[in-house]
Amino acid sequence: MKFKSQFPPVTGQQDTEDSDDMALFRQEIKGVAPLKQDTYVPETARPEVKIRRQQKTHRQARASFEFSDAFEGFIPPEGALRYCRQDVPGYELKQLRRGDYNPDYILDLHGLTKAQAKHELAALLHTAWQEHVDCVCIVHGVGSGVLKQALPHYLIQHPKVMAFHQAPLEYGGQGALLVLLEVESPFSKKR
Repeated sequence: MKFKSQFPPVTGQQDTEDSDDMALFRQEIKGVAPLKQDTYVPETARPEVKIRRQQKTHRQARASFEFSDAFEGFIPPEGALRYCRQDVPGYELKQLRRGDYNPDYILDLHGLTKAQAKHELAALLHTAWQEHVDCVCIVHGVGSGVLKQALPHYLIQHPKVMAFHQAPLEYGGQGALLVLLEVESPFSKKR
């Protein structure tokens, strides 16, 4: 069975037709100047992007808090790990000890270095302040005790921390702290 092509065979006649078409095309576009710019570039929103970056940097700076490793506040050596600011009534510490305050946020610091823990702690305290949260739980674990020893001294430095106490067993016991925070809203969740 032989196959017949549906297209006419290629001959020299097509070459002359192509050259005639090209000559006709050149004649039609004679005198046309090329465009200087054939693309449209919309105005860029760079100032807006720059402002958003600055706002993000500003938010991050507000959320960060510089905890000092050299500062050592007074922590009673006997009994449970606890602290109460001088202007805070002692019964607040007692309520923390009994578990009368339920933490709204729980931060788990297991596996973090001291530097990472400081960053996460600052972010938690800032978020809690923004959200008008008055009690958080920080789980530091027992382990080698590096975070357990450093964390109370960090918390004492922060101006929004009113008191903290070793957490009841349901929140982590010796491996966690319940932290009472100062809330500036008239609609705060004081219990």
